[in-house]
Amino acid sequence: ALRIFPSAKMSAPRSLVLTGAVLLSCGALFSAFVPTALTRTSAPASSSNLPSAAMSAAALVAPTAAHSAGEGSVWIPALSAVGAGFAIGLAAIGSGVGQGIASGRCIDGISRQPEVADDLRGVLLLSLAFMESLTIYGLVIALVLLFANPLIK
Repeated sequence: ALRIFPSAKMSAPRSLVLTGAVLLSCGALFSAFVPTALTRTSAPASSSNLPSAAMSAAALVAPTAAHSAGEGSVWIPALSAVGAGFAIGLAAIGSGVGQGIASGRCIDGISRQPEVADDLRGVLLLSLAFMESLTIYGLVIALVLLFANPLIK
């Protein structure tokens, strides 16, 4: 009487398709930014290398454009806002996953051995405080990037 739901049947093909899409996109990025081996020919440079050369040049020029634009540049504040978003987002996701795993393991331990509930609760609260402090560090980094950015004069 085991029932397999339609979404469970599609999880393996969906996973394979998504894995293939990620591998193809990584291959495209790799081929765009990593130069291929050059062969010695007498023919001039072909136009097939133009997209990868343009993307490589754009990647090399972007930091230079951010610093050379002068006082009216919006690159550094904009990239700082993006960095702040990544800092707080990754800190919150990592801390949330860690706290969920730790709390789940603590509840499993208490359900198996109720006599050690007080010891496990103390250790859990201490570890949750340490995990939350890492999130606060991410928040501090985000606030520094937004309001006290050392890259902006």
